[in-house]
Amino acid sequence: MKLNQHNTHKYREEFEKNWFIISWTSPDGLLVEMAELADHPFMIATQAHPELKARPTNPHPLLMGFIQACI
Repeated sequence: MKLNQHNTHKYREEFEKNWFIISWTSPDGLLVEMAELADHPFMIATQAHPELKARPTNPHPLLMGFIQACI
């Protein structure tokens, strides 16, 4: 599958303008790795797996943020 850079950029601009904050991108800046929904207490879409870094005595900050937003 080949990505069309023009279309990808167009959709990204539209998302950023209307809904999302792009929080993290790939090193080359072409791929969105994490996005947050603007005006929402906690809505994150991510390619990362913070649950794999979490331990019972040392939870990942992203998971702790989610729990805090829920209570």
